[in-house]
Amino acid sequence: MEQTFMKEKKILPLVLTMSLPMVISMAVSSLYNIIDSYFVARIGEEAITALSLVFPAQNLINALAIGFGISINARIAFYLGAGDQERADQTATLGVFLSFLHGVLMMAVCILLMPWFLGQFTSDPETIRLALLYSNRAFLFSPVIALGLCFEKIFQSLGKMKLTMVSMMCGCVANIILDPVMIFGAGPFPAMGISGAAYATGIGQCLTLVIYVLLYGFCRLPVNIRWRYLSPDRVIIRKLYSTGIPAALNLALPSVLISALNGILADFSEKYVLVLGVYYKLQTFIYLTANGIIQGIRPLVGYNYGAGEYGRVKKIHQTTLTMSIAVMVLGTVLSWAIPKELMGLFTDNSETIALGARALQIISLGFVVSAVSVTCSGVLEGLGKGFPSLFLSLLRNLVFMIPTAWLLSRLAGADGVWWAFCVTELVCAGAGFFLYRKEVPES
Repeated sequence: MEQTFMKEKKILPLVLTMSLPMVISMAVSSLYNIIDSYFVARIGEEAITALSLVFPAQNLINALAIGFGISINARIAFYLGAGDQERADQTATLGVFLSFLHGVLMMAVCILLMPWFLGQFTSDPETIRLALLYSNRAFLFSPVIALGLCFEKIFQSLGKMKLTMVSMMCGCVANIILDPVMIFGAGPFPAMGISGAAYATGIGQCLTLVIYVLLYGFCRLPVNIRWRYLSPDRVIIRKLYSTGIPAALNLALPSVLISALNGILADFSEKYVLVLGVYYKLQTFIYLTANGIIQGIRPLVGYNYGAGEYGRVKKIHQTTLTMSIAVMVLGTVLSWAIPKELMGLFTDNSETIALGARALQIISLGFVVSAVSVTCSGVLEGLGKGFPSLFLSLLRNLVFMIPTAWLLSRLAGADGVWWAFCVTELVCAGAGFFLYRKEVPES
C-alpha cells in the first residue's frame, strides 16, 4: 500500500486531514478526564485532592508509554518513507512486545511505591486512603494502557487518523457513561466511590485496545505484526530506545514538576495543591488539543524527512505553529472570561474557586508563547531527534521551572509559582526556536 500522499498532497489540507481526527480524539480524551474528576469531586474535596496527588504517577505511566510509542511512530514512518518494508514490519512487532513489558513493569513499580509517594505530600489519613483505593485499581490497567498507546502510534504512523479517533472515542464514551454509574451505583452496579472511577477508566482503556486489535485484524494495513519479527534486532531496538527514552522523559518530566510544585505549595496551604491539580485537568484540555495537531504531523515529518523532502518539513512546521497558536489563543480567552466557572466544576468552596481563578489567569498569560516550543519539540521528535526535544522538556520542567517557582514563591507567595509558568515559557520559546533552526536540514 502506497503512502506517497504524505509527500504529494498540499501542506494545509494534508495537515488538517491528519491532525483534525487527532484533535477531536484528544479533546474527547481531555473531556472524559475532566468528567472523571467532576464526578470524583462530588464525593468531597479529599477525593479530588487524592486524585491530584495520584495524577503525577498516572502521568508518568502514560508518558513512558506514549514516549516509546512516539519512537515507534517515527521509525515506522521513516522506514516507509525510505521504502524499507521489512524494517517497518520489524519495528511494529518489536514495538508491541516491548510496550507490553513496559506496562507490566510500570504496574508493579507504581503499586509498590505509591504509599511512600503519597506520604511525601500529605499526612491526612483519609486523603491517603482514598488515593490508594483509586491508584491500586487504576495501575492494574497499565499493560492495557501501554499496548493501546502502542497501537495508537502504529496507526498514526500509517496516516490512519480516523481509525485512531474512533478507537479513542469509544473508550472515552464508555468511561463517561460508566463513571457516575460505578461511582454512585445504578442498576446491577453497587456504589463503589472513588474505586468506581478507577474501574470505569480501566474498562474504557480495555475497550480502546480491543477495537485497535479488531481493526488491525480486519483492515489491510501497510505494516505487519508477525511472530517471525520478534527475534531481537539490535539496530532497530537501539533506534527505538534512542528516540523513545528522550521522548518518554520529555513527557514524564511534568510528573516531576507537579510533585515539586506540590511540595512548594503545600507550605502555604493544601488548597493550593488542589488548585494545581485542577489546573492540570483544565490545562490538559488545551494542551492535548495542541498535541493532537502535533501527533497528526509527526508521521508527516518522519515520512518526508525519510524521503529527503526537507522543504516540506519546514512548511509542515510553519502550518502546525499557526494552528497551535490559534488553540492557545482560545485557551487564554477562556481562562480570562470564565475562570471561576471552570474552577467551580471541581469544588464548591468559594475560597478555593477564587484562588484557582487567579492562578488560571496568571498561568494562561504564557499559553500563546508556549506554542513555539511545543511545536518545535514535536517536529524534532518526528525527525527522530529525541535529545534536543528532551533538552526543551528539561528546561521547562526541571532545570528552569522548579528553581524559578521556588524563588518567586519566596518573593510573592503562591502567586510566584503561577508567574513562574509564564517566565519559563518565554525562555523555552527562545530555546525551541534555536534548536529547530539548528537541527532541521535546509531544503
